[in-house]
Amino acid sequence: MKKIINQPDNYIKEMLEGIYIAHKDDLTCVDGDLQVLVSKHKKEGKVGIVTGGGSGHLPLFLGYVGKGMIDGCAVGDVFQSPSVDQAIALTRDADQGAGVLYIYGNYNGDIFTFRPAADEVEMEDDIETAEVLGADDVASAGPSAPGEKSTRRGVAGIFFVYKCAGAAADKMLSLEEVKRVADKANNNVRTMGVALTPCTVPRVGKPSFEIEDDEMEIGMGIHGEPGIRRGKLEPADQIVDEMLEKIVADLPYEKGDEVAVLVNGLGATPLDEQYIVTRRINQVLEEKGISVYKYYVGEYATAIEMAGFSISLLKLDDELKEYIDHPVDTPFFKQV
Repeated sequence: MKKIINQPDNYIKEMLEGIYIAHKDDLTCVDGDLQVLVSKHKKEGKVGIVTGGGSGHLPLFLGYVGKGMIDGCAVGDVFQSPSVDQAIALTRDADQGAGVLYIYGNYNGDIFTFRPAADEVEMEDDIETAEVLGADDVASAGPSAPGEKSTRRGVAGIFFVYKCAGAAADKMLSLEEVKRVADKANNNVRTMGVALTPCTVPRVGKPSFEIEDDEMEIGMGIHGEPGIRRGKLEPADQIVDEMLEKIVADLPYEKGDEVAVLVNGLGATPLDEQYIVTRRINQVLEEKGISVYKYYVGEYATAIEMAGFSISLLKLDDELKEYIDHPVDTPFFKQV
């Protein structure tokens, strides 16, 4: 294992200490718990938005705490959920008088953290809560029937849910309306990823899975969950074509639709390669008559040092375009 760390047991603590040092004007923690990170910039009467999950995905989740996005985040160890007590403390801090919306990925560990926390704060503190579960990974399961719970994983597309919900909250919409906007974004985003290498959890000290140097796995999850097929590494254009075909067919998209596109590096993919991917995405969408309103390219939801990338498409209408354009000022993501 080659990593620029000290003791593996101190990995999360020291990473968080560095974040607080670098962003001391904007971020703080709750009751001395470094793993409960919140914005210093309160806005009385605004719906609070919180999230959380395992560490190892920077800038997800911690990096989106700030003006115009989310108000706080609780993280566990690498790929592990935070505790119920941490989620409770996070919720109490984020409440600014208009209720709190939980937005987090569709993983059992996170569900078992945030739902008991919601019950506690509603009963003990009279804080109204609501939740939206990110479930955008088309490779992890088929689409759910109307009214049925999705079994899909939440991956990089949750960025768009934060973006739209955060803008709605910043415009001082009610909890009901902020949840509606978050649901709308969540229902209109689809993602698929591809992995070329494994990642190594510091406490474990060895790769989370094995894959040959000349192989790739289409559809792999951000914790190393199995994808839909493994095969020989192909040229970038072929990889993009396969992934986009599945994404576009799933919603489905039609000629004349407008989208926002997220090209997300998983931790060890050079920007050069991400822009080669972006070029091909643009060609394919043009051929399909789908216009791109905005591109986001870079690392938005990583898997420590995994090589690979994901593509997320958010189908837009005039309302979602307004929220996508809303200014943001967070430590890891800014938009004027």
